[in-house]
This record gives sequence, structure tokens and C-alpha cells, in this order.
Amino acid sequence: MDEKIVESAMKIIMQAGDARLCCKKAINSIAAGNPEEAREHMKEADTKITEAHRVQTDCIQSAVRGEQFEYNILLTHAQDTLMTIYSEINLAKQMTNLYEKLDERIKALEKSSET
Repeated sequence: MDEKIVESAMKIIMQAGDARLCCKKAINSIAAGNPEEAREHMKEADTKITEAHRVQTDCIQSAVRGEQFEYNILLTHAQDTLMTIYSEINLAKQMTNLYEKLDERIKALEKSSET
């Protein structure tokens, strides 16, 4: 088994997994009514997922240069994990935006009912 591919796959899985944890923290922050904290967690998720994507890109570029390696289920799992967590991050960002828009509307309604 190609140790370089296994190492790359593990880096992708670990960074993507860390991004998922940040994403979950962001969703919990949204649920608690703290969009600022959610945005901070999402920034961290973006940093982690970007690093995972960089490792994947390095693997792809190696293949483009003609480096040969055997099929590796761990790398397939890593790529699947990366793409799944990209989707989770996108959904969490949309949830944060939605929460903020709803919160603005509620505050405007409360303000208008006070006058």
C-alpha cells in the first residue's frame, strides 16, 4: 500500500472531520441565538475544509503528472467525506443567513409594535 496516499487520505479525513465539528458547533450556536459565534465557527470550518481540499488537490496533481498509485479505498472514503462535509458547511452557512434575516424581521416587528 502506498504510504503517501494513506497519509494524504488520513489528512483529508482528519481535516474534514475537524471542519464537521466546527460546523456542528456553528449550528448549535445558531440554535442558541448566537449568529456571531456561529460565523466564527464557520470561519474555522472553512479553514479546515480548505486544508483538506489542498491535500486532495495535491493528490490529483500528482496523478496528472503521471505518478501511478494503486486504487485505495481509504482515499475514496476521504474524498467522499470531504464532499459530504462541503455540503454540510454550505447548509450551515445558509442556516446562519436565514437565522439572521428572520431575527432582523422579528426585531423590526417588535420595534413597530412598541410604537
